[in-house]
Amino acid sequence: MPTKPTYRLGVDIGGTFTDAILIDESTGQVKVSKVPSTPDDPSRGFLNVLTRILEAAGVAAEELNYVVHATTVATNSIIERKLAPTGFITTDGFRDLLEIQRQIRASIYDVHFQKPAPLVPRHRCFGVPERLDARGEVVKPLDESAVRAAARELREEGVESIAVCLLHAYVNSDHENRIGQILREHFPQEAISLSSDVAPDFREYFRASTTVINAGIRPIVGRYLERIETRLREMGVSAPLLLMQSSGGVYTFETGTEKPVYMVESGPAAGVIASGYLGDQLGRPDLMSFDMGGTTAKAGLIQDGIPRITKEYEVGSAASASDHGGKGSGYPIRTPVVDLVEIGAGGGSIAWIDGGEVLRVGPQSAGADPGPVCYGAGGTEPTITDANLVLGRIDPTYFLGGEISLDLDSARKTIEEKCGRPLRMGTTEVAHGIVEIANAAMTGALRRISIQRGFDPRDFALVAFGGAGPLHANRMAAELEIPAVIVPRSPGTFSAMGLLATDLRHEYSATSVQRFETIEPVDLISVFDSLWKQGEDALAREGVPPGDMRFYKLIDLRYVGQSYELAIRVRDEDFHPEEMGRLRDEFHAEHLRVYGFNAPDEPIEAVNLRLTAMGNISKPALQQADQGKSQDHARKSDRDVYFSELGTTVSCPVFDRYELGAGCTIEGPAVVEEMDSTTLVHPRYKVSVDPFGNLIIEHVEHSL
Repeated sequence: MPTKPTYRLGVDIGGTFTDAILIDESTGQVKVSKVPSTPDDPSRGFLNVLTRILEAAGVAAEELNYVVHATTVATNSIIERKLAPTGFITTDGFRDLLEIQRQIRASIYDVHFQKPAPLVPRHRCFGVPERLDARGEVVKPLDESAVRAAARELREEGVESIAVCLLHAYVNSDHENRIGQILREHFPQEAISLSSDVAPDFREYFRASTTVINAGIRPIVGRYLERIETRLREMGVSAPLLLMQSSGGVYTFETGTEKPVYMVESGPAAGVIASGYLGDQLGRPDLMSFDMGGTTAKAGLIQDGIPRITKEYEVGSAASASDHGGKGSGYPIRTPVVDLVEIGAGGGSIAWIDGGEVLRVGPQSAGADPGPVCYGAGGTEPTITDANLVLGRIDPTYFLGGEISLDLDSARKTIEEKCGRPLRMGTTEVAHGIVEIANAAMTGALRRISIQRGFDPRDFALVAFGGAGPLHANRMAAELEIPAVIVPRSPGTFSAMGLLATDLRHEYSATSVQRFETIEPVDLISVFDSLWKQGEDALAREGVPPGDMRFYKLIDLRYVGQSYELAIRVRDEDFHPEEMGRLRDEFHAEHLRVYGFNAPDEPIEAVNLRLTAMGNISKPALQQADQGKSQDHARKSDRDVYFSELGTTVSCPVFDRYELGAGCTIEGPAVVEEMDSTTLVHPRYKVSVDPFGNLIIEHVEHSL
């Protein structure tokens, strides 16, 4: 009997559009869909795109075998300060931990800089008598009556969630666990977030900030996921429901409700994972990802096939710097996050004139509502999309495959009135300026993710996606001498592919600060065995068979006296002397790469032991592109397009990407159009179609 077809669905909610990708597991056939996001209730956008793609593909909800979701709900609630009413309990004497924060400035010369406001007001912060020392031994027993008194006051305050962070609870969680038990006498289980569960690392403020954020967004994310799950079950979807994590793995809706702080950057992470998946299929392990959507542009880096992961991340910046400000401008989160540089430069980013009569672009965005002026939905401010339209780079009759007709005249008029006249410049000149300012900012983001991390961008290919990414990538690659730009199929929905190309993932850690030369291998093995058991149990609960489980071990090392550490991968799980020597040597080499110097004669120390537990999920394979289609057949028209290299507008051939077959090669300048994006090929570059239908842009002199 023929096997009943089953499908995988990924839904990615962005600031402007909500994307969906549907893959037939039996044939590998891919369907994509895109609808405007619904900022007032993101779950509506989710259900809108789900219904649309299922109807277009003729697929019943019961045939879905796998559903993965990435969302900005957690991020937006932090940025907009729309957290649930939250309480905070800590060790007596440390009630002002969230007020004091850190003694650093995002901008050291900005005398007007103010720290971000605490997420929990002081009157909802309580210190309870108790104390552990750095070894986790009890110095002062827990005063349970003080905990009950705090619980009663918090209940009277009407809090929905409570964060608990005690000193040294990362070593000994007994007091936190007991507080959790007492609080559950007054509040439901889902209202309690313990730092020893959420972020069991040393450094009190980082741990407290992470736990408070988890507590504050937990009710909001929980209600959001409950709405989606209820609606999906009513529709007949019985498939497992998974969420993309900030680290690039996925976890269940249930775990996401308990630890939503792990999904704060789920959407941007999906794009990096998709790039890594594409690179693996193409045999390109070293890539930079560039995702330009309607609101922001994001850059990530993949080395040796592995996305860069960091635990130094802040959200909800209070500063105005283009890359979310410097350290100290937002709320730190101590969870693994795909290393990204994100700036306010998207298709909807607004162009404006500052007080010095200088043209600026972003970070303010027209977003999904009302959107750019050319959308005709009420937008009144010129945007990057309007500028690209005026320069001829976008076809006003073929936006979203012709679903939306763009108003070129309104875009030109608005740019002229809002920017051209104040600057006494022509409309085309100003539009070009808007695009070049955005390009400069996005090139800076690529520099920060590569050069400032110790990597040479000339050693990487650039994967360009998002609705606007392929329009700008060629220019940025030229600036940084990146040898090749890869534009995947359906770049506007490519991030959603990352949802279906990742694995179940859980992170565990234990703090153990000690001199490296005195570490006993048996102690390392004991701690890692404990972390391994936690990961194994979690994956087993999610139905992962033992043969599909993978575990990765890391040790955070630093020079004695340093404040920050570097993660080094463990290869030999028995920690033989050769492995200990390799860990030490690799730390010195990594320190040299990251910071530009090292000190091999200085003593080093271990800080944290980390374990990543992953459950393998089968990945979709790339489809082969059609053969035998020529570029002459795909040429659909010619259009006047402005190029700064030529200093003028030139007649440029326009090609239908769906009619380009594998092996086709086109000399720039040229435009390649598809439903969800437009690829711009500059003069002295060429674009070719690889066997999988990806567009490869290379300099004519550098192409192979």
